[in-house]
Amino acid sequence: MRQRRSPENPAGVPRARSGLVGRRWERTGTEPVRARGALTLRLVLSAIGALAFLFGTVVFAVWASRSTPVTNPSAMELGVLAAICAFFAVLGLVDLVVVVRRRARERGGWPPEEDEPL
Repeated sequence: MRQRRSPENPAGVPRARSGLVGRRWERTGTEPVRARGALTLRLVLSAIGALAFLFGTVVFAVWASRSTPVTNPSAMELGVLAAICAFFAVLGLVDLVVVVRRRARERGGWPPEEDEPL
């Protein structure tokens, strides 16, 4: 569902829906009409988090590969920590993709026009 662009809505983004499913709560009239989330802050925090967890994944994986059967923590424990860090790194990267696409959509760059190639 695409909206036409107007001076009030230059990107043509439907503001009646906040996500794929729609609004969770109906508008009461007291909230700002043009309120937006802090996408820049979310972008920065996602990037920092993804990098930190990628670093943690590498550190724990290398540490696990160099540990011996008698070391404490064991290779299994370090491998679990590396897997947890990898999971959170993937979540951070997915969030980065979502934020970048949402910012592009609000600025009128996504989805491309029908006559423009992807």
